[in-house]
Amino acid sequence: MDYQSIINQYYPSENELRRILLIHSRQVADRCLKICTAHPELRLDREFLEEAAMLHDIGICRCDAPSIQCFGTEPYICHGIIGGQMLRELGWIRHAFVCERHTGTGISRQQIERQQLPLPPDGQYEPVALEEQVVCYADKFYSKTHLDRERTVLEAAQSLEKFGEEGVKRFLGWAKLFE
Repeated sequence: MDYQSIINQYYPSENELRRILLIHSRQVADRCLKICTAHPELRLDREFLEEAAMLHDIGICRCDAPSIQCFGTEPYICHGIIGGQMLRELGWIRHAFVCERHTGTGISRQQIERQQLPLPPDGQYEPVALEEQVVCYADKFYSKTHLDRERTVLEAAQSLEKFGEEGVKRFLGWAKLFE
């Protein structure tokens, strides 16, 4: 099974949600591949990066986010863990970690508690592996509501400010490493 088969399994119909997912995921994947090419010293797994980027938002179909044509029942903040569950069921464990750890610049246990987020408090929601960090970083440049736009590093950092200074610092650290 390849990533396209997985997308087809969960998004079998040609509709607006599938279109949004494919465009956004391709944007993220292309940026990941660009980082991979520009930084051979990081020894990133190119094939895995592309697959993970194409699948990082697979769980949105089960979430409630009408602005991007998602009419599921779960809160959008849960799309990562939902995607992780979907991919684990298929045996795509490394890819599942990317799903679970790409939201914001990662979500800490303290954030879950402080913001009372509907996420299991015992989970690991911060990117660990370098490839997880690259996908998380690349994702911040593209919005699913403005598919025609690419944020600058500054704009992406500013979009993270509402979630706290820690995430902005992490993102800017990635910018130094990956740009």
